[in-house]
Amino acid sequence: MIRSCINNGYVSHGKQLHCYALQSGFASDVYVNTALLSFYAKVVSLVDAHQLFDEMPQPNIVSWNTLISGYVHSGNLWKALSLFLELNQSELRADAYSFSSALAACGQLILLQLGMSIHSRIIVYGLESSVVVANCLIDMYGKCSNEDDAILVFNNLRDKDMISWNSVIAASARNQRLELASEYFYQMPCSDTVTYNEMINGISRFGNIDEAIKILMSMRNPNSSSYNAIISGYVVRNRAMEALEFFAYMHANEVIMDEFTFSSILSGIASVSSLRWGMLIHCCAIKHGWATSLIIGSALVDMYSKCGQVKDAELLFQFMPRKNIVTWNTLISGLAHNGDSHRVVQYFEELKGVKGLKPDDITFINLLGACTNCQMPLEKAYKYLASMIDDYGIKPKPEHLASIIRLMGYHGQLSKAEKMIDELGFGSCPSVWRALLGACGGCADLGVAKVAAEKLVKLEGSEVGYVILSNINKDHGNWMDATAVWDSMRDQGVIKEAGFSRV
Repeated sequence: MIRSCINNGYVSHGKQLHCYALQSGFASDVYVNTALLSFYAKVVSLVDAHQLFDEMPQPNIVSWNTLISGYVHSGNLWKALSLFLELNQSELRADAYSFSSALAACGQLILLQLGMSIHSRIIVYGLESSVVVANCLIDMYGKCSNEDDAILVFNNLRDKDMISWNSVIAASARNQRLELASEYFYQMPCSDTVTYNEMINGISRFGNIDEAIKILMSMRNPNSSSYNAIISGYVVRNRAMEALEFFAYMHANEVIMDEFTFSSILSGIASVSSLRWGMLIHCCAIKHGWATSLIIGSALVDMYSKCGQVKDAELLFQFMPRKNIVTWNTLISGLAHNGDSHRVVQYFEELKGVKGLKPDDITFINLLGACTNCQMPLEKAYKYLASMIDDYGIKPKPEHLASIIRLMGYHGQLSKAEKMIDELGFGSCPSVWRALLGACGGCADLGVAKVAAEKLVKLEGSEVGYVILSNINKDHGNWMDATAVWDSMRDQGVIKEAGFSRV
């Protein structure tokens, strides 16, 4: 009965069955509780599922797997891995399903070292010959750009199935090993649509896109993903107009278009700021019934923002029935790039009050950048940085610190900025020192500028640090010091690359 509620999405009936099970004395029955756990994880909420799991006196391995896979499918990958590690510290022993879920999370998070550690545990447990586990290993290594180990696992697998072949082809194609992907493609006993799509996707991104189109045209039953791979390939290569031509071909031949079709073509249009085409695609999306799509709505907000139509982007954002953090970040980023820094801060404050959503590192990159652009008081920018770390548990990235440094330069706090770099552990990050060096130009702090330039030269080994330091000296009339910088460059054998202009 509980499984029937899961299959049909009957929330009310499932909760009534839960009550009836408790009344009937099944409160401690592991099988009933596991079925209920699956019901809450798939139909109600993972919060309720986890609460039920914690109340189970003796959860079995199926109970653990149900909750772990629930977190994986919901995108809460860190929580899934945390539970998996907790499982390995319990008296129970992980099985093939446990390892498959953990490997899926590692692949999506690109956690190669943890994935390799899990692989070692799989060997210890004697599960390396399981085709399901092996397929997950191939997929994980491929997503972590370690195609050599993916190929090794594939070659050592005796009983290969369709997923095995598709996984190794995907691992090769996505990591630009196109010749190897082609070899597997032609060796494969029986290919399917997924096989063709992986080849089309890899070749359209890294190879000759005309060859990808030939493969598409040779398919018996291409689907939307087959065509989307070509559009995505054009967009990645910054060939937006050719992507539009292919989109028009799809439209003329009545190929079914999905969310990815529209989001990809809108991304291409945004890159060339073609408002007219963007509005036409917007109308086309409405005609095809995608007007309320969360993904396409976010892509449209991005397109209108990059075309300079910020008011249209805001209006579209306001009328979207559903918004996630990507949608919010898209609008905030658009406002930031169009120089409307005060609106960035306003929307950030509004986002903080939205239930179920919280700012992420991208949000704070745009926020701190806006603080710099509108020359906000340092104290307020510091509060935002502290809130990011303390309230949201986000570890600062070089982009966050670079924005703060530029603002500190405007307020003449470069010595403090230099100390902050070391305090936050960014001493070996070239982009941070480049930001500090750039900030020195505005306030003529030549002492800090020299330190930053030396750090930059040491870390990058390029002439950039010398050139910027020389220019700072020139701008402030220190021609002797500027000449001394060039002399130092020559003494160390550093040669400045010839400049060039481009329209």
